[in-house]
Amino acid sequence: MTPLRQRMLEDLQLHGMSERTQECYLRAVRQLADHYHKSPNLITEEELRQYFLWMKNVRHYSRAATTIALCGIKFFFRQTLHQDWTTLKLVRPAREKKLPVVLSPEEVRNILGRVRLFRYRVCLLTLYSCGLRLGEGTRLQVPDIDSARLLVHVRHGKGGQDRYVPLPQRTLELLREFWRTHRNPVWLFPACGRGDVPRMATATRPFPRTSLQIVFRQALLQSGIQKRASIHTLRHSYATHLLENGVDLRTIQEYLGHRSANTTVLYTHLTDKVQQHARQSLHHLTEGF
Repeated sequence: MTPLRQRMLEDLQLHGMSERTQECYLRAVRQLADHYHKSPNLITEEELRQYFLWMKNVRHYSRAATTIALCGIKFFFRQTLHQDWTTLKLVRPAREKKLPVVLSPEEVRNILGRVRLFRYRVCLLTLYSCGLRLGEGTRLQVPDIDSARLLVHVRHGKGGQDRYVPLPQRTLELLREFWRTHRNPVWLFPACGRGDVPRMATATRPFPRTSLQIVFRQALLQSGIQKRASIHTLRHSYATHLLENGVDLRTIQEYLGHRSANTTVLYTHLTDKVQQHARQSLHHLTEGF
């Protein structure tokens, strides 16, 4: 690790950034340096301007990718190099207001049923049945499961927030069954390394995110479902299915760990029951015309 990268990492740690955010910000700066084949502290403001234009007009970065790159690069120049260029104030990712993809309960069962390896199927079911983000699920530890109260303690979620979410009995049974195959004292989903299950007992890291993402994409492809779903779609589906079954928005907000209720309100646009009720209401309104 270069002294400059080490310095940025320390600055990120001092600002209380999560490990995931640190990785994303460092990667954004590394990609900028790779683009110009030189150390990022030697990049000029004009080169930075042209890089952002290349991201927008040539690579067509999504809003999310642009935001991560912009935040990481801004942090590096402002906090590590103490340079507050005009370009950093000018760049703004395009505003988007997209509705997330949602799977029906039958589609979720279809996809997860096609996951061959038991460890990945249990992990994906836990993500769905508890409404967890990918990182929250893979980082679950044995003490996080409160089997007596059927709760999961989600630690250091987005924004550093902890929360409790309900744990379905069936999910608990499968977690216990899977844990008995490795008995790792720390991780519920320990990394195994090339399918070597005995190593799971002494693993010091959880599942790699990429492995789970690949497994989900393969299962989605085999299912024949044409929706552009990802692992995060399971979380959107969880919230929508709770809403369709009568759980109030405030409770769903707490389960998801949303700071703002406005974020959770989005799911009212995604439920079949809400849309069906709206269609019936419109039908009654237009009767007699």
